[in-house]
Amino acid sequence: MKKLLPIAVLPLLLLPGLLRGQQVQVVDENTLQPVNNVYLYNQDQDKTAMTNMEGKADLSGFDPGDYITFQHASYKNLVLSLEQIRELNYRVTLAERSVNMEEVFISASKWEQKQSEIPQKIIQISTEEISFSNPQTTADLLQQSGKVFVQKSQLGGGSPMIRGFAANSVLIAVDGIRMNNAIFRSGNLQNVISLDANALDQTEVIFGPGSIIYGSDALGGVMNFQTKDPQLSFSEKSITSAGSMVRYSSANNERTIHGDLNLGYQHWGLLTSITYSHYDDLRSGGDFYDRYPDFGKRKQYQARINGVDRILENSDVTLQKYSGYEQLSLMQKVRYKSDGAWNADYGFHLSTTSDIPRYDRLIERENGESGPFANAEWYYGPQTWMMNALKISAAEPTSLFNNMSGTFSHQWFQESRNDRDFGGTHRRNREENVNVVTANIDFDKRWNEDYELFYGVETVYNYVASEARTTDIATGQSRPEATRYPDGGSRYTQFAGYGKYRHNLSDRVTAILGARYSHVVLNSRFRDTRFYDFPFDKIEINTGAFSGSLGFTYRPLDDLQFNLNGTSGFRAPNVDDAAKVFDSEPGSVVVPNENIKPEYSYNLDFSIIKRFEETARIELNSFYTRLRDAMVRRNYQFAGRDSIIYDGELSRVEAVVNAGKAYIYGFSADLSLQLVNHLRFNSNITYTKGKDITNQEPLRHVAPFFGQTGFTYKAEQVKLELYSEFNARKDISDFSPSEKSKTHLYTEDGSPGWATLNARASYQFSESFRINAGVENIMDKHYRPYSSGISAPGRNIIIALRANL
Repeated sequence: MKKLLPIAVLPLLLLPGLLRGQQVQVVDENTLQPVNNVYLYNQDQDKTAMTNMEGKADLSGFDPGDYITFQHASYKNLVLSLEQIRELNYRVTLAERSVNMEEVFISASKWEQKQSEIPQKIIQISTEEISFSNPQTTADLLQQSGKVFVQKSQLGGGSPMIRGFAANSVLIAVDGIRMNNAIFRSGNLQNVISLDANALDQTEVIFGPGSIIYGSDALGGVMNFQTKDPQLSFSEKSITSAGSMVRYSSANNERTIHGDLNLGYQHWGLLTSITYSHYDDLRSGGDFYDRYPDFGKRKQYQARINGVDRILENSDVTLQKYSGYEQLSLMQKVRYKSDGAWNADYGFHLSTTSDIPRYDRLIERENGESGPFANAEWYYGPQTWMMNALKISAAEPTSLFNNMSGTFSHQWFQESRNDRDFGGTHRRNREENVNVVTANIDFDKRWNEDYELFYGVETVYNYVASEARTTDIATGQSRPEATRYPDGGSRYTQFAGYGKYRHNLSDRVTAILGARYSHVVLNSRFRDTRFYDFPFDKIEINTGAFSGSLGFTYRPLDDLQFNLNGTSGFRAPNVDDAAKVFDSEPGSVVVPNENIKPEYSYNLDFSIIKRFEETARIELNSFYTRLRDAMVRRNYQFAGRDSIIYDGELSRVEAVVNAGKAYIYGFSADLSLQLVNHLRFNSNITYTKGKDITNQEPLRHVAPFFGQTGFTYKAEQVKLELYSEFNARKDISDFSPSEKSKTHLYTEDGSPGWATLNARASYQFSESFRINAGVENIMDKHYRPYSSGISAPGRNIIIALRANL
């Protein structure tokens, strides 16, 4: 016995020595990936540590008899003794919380803020959620959240609708830099697909006006896509990591391959990301509506054979011919971290596509279903977006700021439209090139925990160049054509100053006050007079807009929060609004208007957020928005005439003017409920209603009632989800006049309702390898979301393999 005693106490005697320099690594139990910013403390809370980006923390400050608590806002607390940590081989797994009240957001002010201090409705889609949802495009990522409605005119598209606004009335930002440019139109847009979902760190969506921080266009909301950053080394030894992904989807025979490489030193980091995707023609669901058996069927298609346009029978009516395309996305980032307060980040982004067929125009026919196709060809040329961005930041408290950042960027957009009438030989090509330069300087000044000021200045400069030609495909001869925008170029500049002040009135009440002034200058020149005899040779606009906000958060209990927020937003007229050149419709032409001014929205939000311990969370939100001086298309006079001869036809003159008034209201509800250990129920719904008061007509971009509900099972290395997405019927009486005219996209009663059943799963084989699989639209239901020109995928089997080394 005496011989055994020294052996028994030996581990206890050696433990303090073993702890010196010993590190523990904390990982997510499901993904096995490191968890940073985990707070470690002992039972007396006099010894602490924090995990780094590798999920590691130093245990040398703890004593052998300590019990250590592992604490993180997104994970359940875990208490272990040092002996238990040693038995786990210094690798601790944490289980994610099903309910989280203290999320941190960046988009509301461009600086980190707790949700308890933000009066607006805002959601976050994390890296893990992006990986698990496995979206083909960033538009699909938003749609799969169940909280943003997405319209698609073609497979290579995706136009988010938020609170009755869309296109140039909602704002897209990349790493805080506005993507909206001077030719974002009021019709549906597809620019969001230029962002690579595989390069995203997280996405935040603000619901309601965001003009205080982001300026013009942020009427309905803001979508801020934050891309991944290079990871640095925490020692003198460099770190290297690589990731890869391959994915296949059956509905459009998708083949996607992605790779990224990170090289990190103590002061320097580099990250390279590349993704290539190939999509064939999309196959829709085969279970058609009983009441509308022919709705959405692609019975025939057009093809040019021996120099003649012909109509051919489609052997598979679910195959939506001429919808496939390809896409390539590149990202290169460089990060520098000094020993002092100054840091620098550079990012290069490039996305380009093949030609993208405009599917809704290819199924349009003359004289109804019995007539020939209206178009033999209609496609967007390669959609290219390039951005160079440099961010310089400092975290050195001064009398003016605690934190400062300056962001400088250049973006280049290239897009083109190509169309040819069925039976004709003249193909029209209109190409736009837009260069955008932005500069933002943002400051964060905090006096203590109760007083904080966010403020900054911004300038945005756009230059638009527009070209057009018509080519005879039979002879190869070409000639100049009327451009979409002024052929002498357009310059569009915004200058702005803004600020937000946060004041904790008490431990339970926070007030946020914001204000912004933006000044807009537009100058467009008309050079070639061969096509139009203008009574002017330029369009000039010089105008400004004020916006403000006042919001309160009230937290009577630690698990209960009330939000009240009033804010105004604005949209300044851009080149597309004021200077678009004769965008013709049958029997009418649209002329430029230099007298147009900004439109304004006034919004009131009320939210309740309630948490029931660790088992449930519910968020209820309601809103009302009033729109004033809305930019709408109305009858107009050109050189004193209300009609002119255009393209050989007497056409009514129209222009975009400030004539509209409208209201929009709605509500949303989000519920998360932990049923039993590892099993969670989630559901969210959104309802919106809106009307143009001037004409007593429904608004175009008001989505029908929609949502998502499902069950999620999450345990060690395994995650399973069974869910349904649904969209209520939208009656033809609730359609705007412009939507009613698109008879080839809807039934005679409007847009039918639909619901799908879907399943997806992931399994983490090891820290390095994971498989994702799923089946969307299990019942193979045929449906077409409201306002979309292409039917949604039918039964879609998805499989992806991921590796991180």
